[in-house]
Amino acid sequence: MNRTIKILDFLKNKTSCGDCNLAELCLPRGLEKEELSRLDSIVKRSRPLQRGDHLFRAGDMFVSIFAVRSGAIKLYAFSEQSEEQILGFYLPGEILGLDAIHAERHMGYAIALETSSYCAIPFNHLEETCKEIPGLQHQLYKIMSRELSQENELLLTLSNKDAEEKVASFLVNLSARYRQLGYSSLEFRLPMTRKDIGVYLGLTVETISRIFGRLQQYGVITTDRKFIQILKPDVLRGICIGHDSGRQQQDSVA
Repeated sequence: MNRTIKILDFLKNKTSCGDCNLAELCLPRGLEKEELSRLDSIVKRSRPLQRGDHLFRAGDMFVSIFAVRSGAIKLYAFSEQSEEQILGFYLPGEILGLDAIHAERHMGYAIALETSSYCAIPFNHLEETCKEIPGLQHQLYKIMSRELSQENELLLTLSNKDAEEKVASFLVNLSARYRQLGYSSLEFRLPMTRKDIGVYLGLTVETISRIFGRLQQYGVITTDRKFIQILKPDVLRGICIGHDSGRQQQDSVA
């Protein structure tokens, strides 16, 4: 596999909303120049988080929502049995913290999976700015809708699919998100561990490794540590929706 895949790194970009390469994915989408300047005036930017640093913890007061600029953030919580439950992985251009609006406290923990930069957007200032810029409010609604859709998709993935379909769905979802960022949808790096993937999908790390190995044996993907190359995207999509055709194509290779 080509190990020179470009890694998501927007730290070198200018920091204003208007200059950010993620503008089309984030809150600035569709805003005019003057509106971008108004939004940029309320955005706060801090030093990047290092791997293992927390952006916020459960119980922290809700002050801001956060837009990931580079790296990757894991959102997790603990069950009543003190078991970790992963609620999502956030890539550049994606926003987290919206779930804390109602309770005014964060219900989970957000931790950097690698060096990650972010923008903090104070919610009280954002509300006031939305009154002045209707397009910004509309974009915020779209982002919240996207969050709900992703949660619904996760519920369907966990409840109606077998282990192989879950892993295929996870890879197809990541592939689409990398494509949206302008990167290759067929070659990318997994910022999370296989254990994290297992916790997220409700599978053991052994099951994740076994399925990765099986998909590689059938020529659907290749793996090199955290690097993934999708060789047969149609077959992978077929597996994640439970089509027999996808499995038959695998069997024909075996």
